[in-house]
Formats: sequence, C-alpha cells, structure tokens
Amino acid sequence: MAASACTTQVHPSKAPNVQTPPAQNNASGGTVFYLHQLMDSRQLTQLRTTFNGTYGATLFFQPEKLSYYVAMFHSDVYWRVIQTDSETDAESIYRAFSQQSEKLAEVDIDAMRLKAGNIYAERMVAMNQQRLQNLQQDASLRQQQAQQVAVQQQQAQQQAIALSNDLRNNSNQLDAVKERIRALEAQQANPELILPTPPQQAAAANPPAQSTPSN
Repeated sequence: MAASACTTQVHPSKAPNVQTPPAQNNASGGTVFYLHQLMDSRQLTQLRTTFNGTYGATLFFQPEKLSYYVAMFHSDVYWRVIQTDSETDAESIYRAFSQQSEKLAEVDIDAMRLKAGNIYAERMVAMNQQRLQNLQQDASLRQQQAQQVAVQQQQAQQQAIALSNDLRNNSNQLDAVKERIRALEAQQANPELILPTPPQQAAAANPPAQSTPSN
C-alpha cells in the first residue's frame, strides 16, 4: 500500500489517549479520522514520540495489518498524518516530522527562554533595588549614628576639660589645706613656748612725739 497523507486538524489529548475528532473534520480527510478510530479501539501501539516545545511527532504501529501511522501534532492537535506499510518509509517520515517539529519549535522555545530571561531579569532588578534600598537605609543610619557619636565625643571632651579644671582647682585647694595643716602640726609639735608681744610693749616701743612749748 502506498503512503497516504492527510492535512487537517483534530484535537487529541496526549498520545495515544486522544479524543475522537469532531464530525466536521471527518469529511476533510479520512486518515486522521481513521487514526483516531484505531487509537480509540486500541489497535495501535505507540512506538516513538518526539516533543519539541508545543510541536512533535508520533510513530504508531498497527500489528493487525502491519501498518504504520506517522503523525505530526501542534498544541495537542494532529495536523499531519501519513500511513504506510513500509517500516523504512515510516522511520524516514518520522525522522522528517521530528526534524520539522524541531525547526517549527525554535521560535516558541526561543520566546519561552526570552520570557523566562525577562522574568528572571525583572526579579533580579527588584531584588537588587531592594538590596540597594536596604544599603541606603543602613548608610543613613550609620551616618546618623556617626553624627550622634561625634556630638557625644565633643560633649565628653568638653566635660573632660571641665573636670580637669575642677581637679586642678581641687588639687590646689588640697595643697593649700595640707600646707596649713603642716604649719599647725609643726606649731603644735614645737616645745618652746612662744608668747605674743604684749600690747603695752608695743606702745612703748613707739612713744608719742613731745610738743615744743611756744614763747
């Protein structure tokens, strides 16, 4: 039997469990519809399936008639089906359909990768913006803390100067008090009695001046 082909659309689910095509598609080509009938009646064995994005190819074998069906699908739709009784032709057609599905899927795969890349880049931008915001907040906090520390250091330095002056004054007062204490202790430790000068002796030492009588 020569190879036959049909180009139409049916809506299968994942091969080999596919749905029967709608009635309006049945009249457009018998190969696709017949393929679904064979699949529904479990007369086909799925030998190979290739997926390339939303495109792919499947090789079926009908043991009862030693016949092969090669189908190309897109988004769960069989849109090309070729039937042949030759194993060599079936394998060749399957490889051709697989290569075609690979080429057809390149745009979809590239678009999928670009979409994923954009989503990843957007996520990285958002993450890095958040990181930048956190770093800016940390830098602002560090600057505020540095200003507070500088003010505290200035206040502490001024306080240290004031305390140093107070300590110097207190030390001078302490030295003066100790000096008086040492003088008093030395006076108390002196065995000699030292009397103060009497007031009259002080007056006699300085006699009043005599006035000269006038003629």
